[in-house]
Amino acid sequence: MISMAFFLVLFSGITHAVWNLFTKRSLNKYVFLWSIHIVGTLALLPYFIIELLQVELHAETLGYMAISALFQGSYFIFLSKSYSYGDLSQTYPIMRGTGVMLVTLLSVVLFGDSLTLVGWIGFCCIIVGLFIISGIVNRHADQGKTTHSISILYAIVVGMCVAGYTLMDKLIVQQLSPLSTLELSNINYVIVAFFMVIRAGRAQIIREWQQNWKMILIGCICSPASYFMFLMAMKLAPLASIAPIREIGTVVGTILGILVLKEKQGVRRIIMSAVITCGIISIAIWG
Repeated sequence: MISMAFFLVLFSGITHAVWNLFTKRSLNKYVFLWSIHIVGTLALLPYFIIELLQVELHAETLGYMAISALFQGSYFIFLSKSYSYGDLSQTYPIMRGTGVMLVTLLSVVLFGDSLTLVGWIGFCCIIVGLFIISGIVNRHADQGKTTHSISILYAIVVGMCVAGYTLMDKLIVQQLSPLSTLELSNINYVIVAFFMVIRAGRAQIIREWQQNWKMILIGCICSPASYFMFLMAMKLAPLASIAPIREIGTVVGTILGILVLKEKQGVRRIIMSAVITCGIISIAIWG
């Protein structure tokens, strides 16, 4: 069971990095994200309705679903904005690292959890990695101070949203199946994106499909598959032991940004994304 959970989370991280690469390369981020989620939403909707009719949801679960919807809707909006302003190799590690850092810090401050010495070293690695990869210590290498600050801010907010909906979905998946929990996420994304897509107009939708239909079709598979594999893994193993493994996608996403998108500061960003990942794994295994 643990081995299966490990491989599920590993592939989840890789496929997550892939569809984020496609999002960064898309013309209209809202149209692209709506397109890759609408197919999965329609396909899983009958299953979702049937399960809801068969399961008597607890009041607490309904509350978790509402909070998760809030976080995921915000995640969708700020993810699009972050990729509109910043590089994939910079914003992606910040998003992923911030989420894990916040979960760890909240566990210590609010819930009385404790970290070992190695755990605190790992936590410091995440902070150092985020600080350096943000470009604060090397701003002249970025496109501009305003654009740089906005992209970093959006990436941090995305990380906060990741921490929020991950904790909520861990609770939701105790009563709903992984497929239904995934569909709940899809519905949130599609509803939020619908209003953005309407504003973009029919011409933007046609243009996106004409130029990026291959990426959209692959994204239709990678995006739901990524989170479904993670939800399945949460059924097989504790969240604390599997969530950090998914962050291997941090390094993968950074490398894709450097190699595919030809983004600058490649060596520094790859090294720091590796530092962040090592910090996350240290907390999970020895922290």
